Amino acid sequence: MEDVVLIYHNELGLAFRWKNTVPNADYERIQVVFRNMSFYLLQEEISKFSQNIRSAQFYNCSDCKANKSCRNILLKTPLEKMDISLNMQELSKLSDLVEGTLFKLDLQDYIWGAGRN
Repeated sequence: MEDVVLIYHNELGLAFRWKNTVPNADYERIQVVFRNMSFYLLQEEISKFSQNIRSAQFYNCSDCKANKSCRNILLKTPLEKMDISLNMQELSKLSDLVEGTLFKLDLQDYIWGAGRN
């Protein structure tokens, strides 16, 4: 893990950026890893993913007789041809992971940008 800069993590996954020492790495992109998937995204794509997650959270399965852990929520990813299925618990944890990542990125932008007057 010495080649990465950890941005945010929770019990579902983590988000990191490759250090400048890694050849051919795109330093603008953030690696978001959860479950058995990994996305290599720009900050704008993570923001779009966050919007998709917020939209999916309106899905209500309270009347469902199936187990709450069933993966009945289809979530659009930033990749046009890829969606993933999640349960409500995973969706909540993924929301925390993505929102925490965006918060940390915005905080870094502020500290190293506008806040450096």
